[in-house]
Amino acid sequence: MFRRLISSWFVAVALLLCGSFAASAQTDGTFSGFSPYSVFGIGQLHQPGTAWNRSMGGVGIAARSNRYINILNPASMTARDSLSFMADFGLGGRISLFQEGSKKTLNTTFNIDDFVISFPLWKHTAFMMGIAPISDVGYNISYSEMDVNSGYRTFSSVGNGGIYQVFAAFSATFWNRLSLGVEGNYRFGNINKKASITYDDSSFRNMASGDSLQVNNFTAKLGLQYEQPLTRGTYLTIGATYKFATGITGYSIHYEERGSYDRRHTSAEISQSGLRMGDEIGVGISFRNTDKLLIEVDYTRTDWSKSNFHNVKGFSNVGDVVFMEDVGQSFRAGFAYTPNRNDIRYFMRRCTYRAGAYFDQSYYTVDGQHVNAVGVTFGMTVPVFRWYNGVTVGLELGRRGLATSQVKETYFGFNLAMNVFDIWFQKRPYE
Repeated sequence: MFRRLISSWFVAVALLLCGSFAASAQTDGTFSGFSPYSVFGIGQLHQPGTAWNRSMGGVGIAARSNRYINILNPASMTARDSLSFMADFGLGGRISLFQEGSKKTLNTTFNIDDFVISFPLWKHTAFMMGIAPISDVGYNISYSEMDVNSGYRTFSSVGNGGIYQVFAAFSATFWNRLSLGVEGNYRFGNINKKASITYDDSSFRNMASGDSLQVNNFTAKLGLQYEQPLTRGTYLTIGATYKFATGITGYSIHYEERGSYDRRHTSAEISQSGLRMGDEIGVGISFRNTDKLLIEVDYTRTDWSKSNFHNVKGFSNVGDVVFMEDVGQSFRAGFAYTPNRNDIRYFMRRCTYRAGAYFDQSYYTVDGQHVNAVGVTFGMTVPVFRWYNGVTVGLELGRRGLATSQVKETYFGFNLAMNVFDIWFQKRPYE
């Protein structure tokens, strides 16, 4: 009874933290993420999954586990103990080094990554709900130049915000091998972008223009997994997911300022602009040896070519570059290994160790080229107390940038997650 009260308190506190942090991150001007490439479209897409997925390179489409919640494929939820309640609460941070020639700058961000709970409904079925980020917008770019008439003038471009998703999913298993899942998503967020010119000579009027965007939409995701036993304790799993493309609704405000008193703004409904978020298809294959070894390879493809961002202020290109929506792709591979889950002599043998790698091709092009990212990941889960409770730590090292651009982003990411497991639905013979 005491454990159940502690778990309930944890769930309530985590939901409150996630809700309040997501709201404040959209409105107080802080950076939930930071990259000069987040100036385009809806920003930089967040790495998928929880700390468990991300420490294996972001795989999970074909993963089935009774110890961790896999949010990448709703069909995976039925791989669980039938009486269990599970929760995952994750935090993440990133240290980014930006380099352009001899110039270097460093930036650090910290954010709540996700909060998810999952529990069974009846035999061979399960339910999941939670909140997780989709994209981050964060940049602060400025430079100065000398003008013969006005003296020094400074050009700056600043943006912040991002998009989150609240989701709920249901899954069921048929014939002990085929699992199907469906997930509903509500996506919401604010994005603020501002560009300005300021003069040292006060006789010249400073100028600024910007956009404040409030976006939301609904979409759905389908998932499938088929698990084929090979030998005793070994399984081959094939997984697939599909997320529907849907239109974006909300409001946009575009404003222009000249000096301190001349300010003009126009507002419009985003739905009238024909904006859309792209669809996504993912496939994966995994090999699992009980809960000792998991190896997986995933591929995802997202089609944003009909998103129409390039025609709408606030989403379109900034400066002289040509921004265009396109097809994004990801290749991911990872593994997890547990030496001996039940070792009573050596604690480190009971821990789970993970590693992975990924290649991401952006959902847009800049001057006809994709912004690609490559990275490697590492992580481990340390068991805590009893059942499957644990603390997961993940590390990520990657690089992003255009092949022909002088601006290179090298980043080091870290994730920390608490994995909560408890038996909530067991009927005791006596109190």
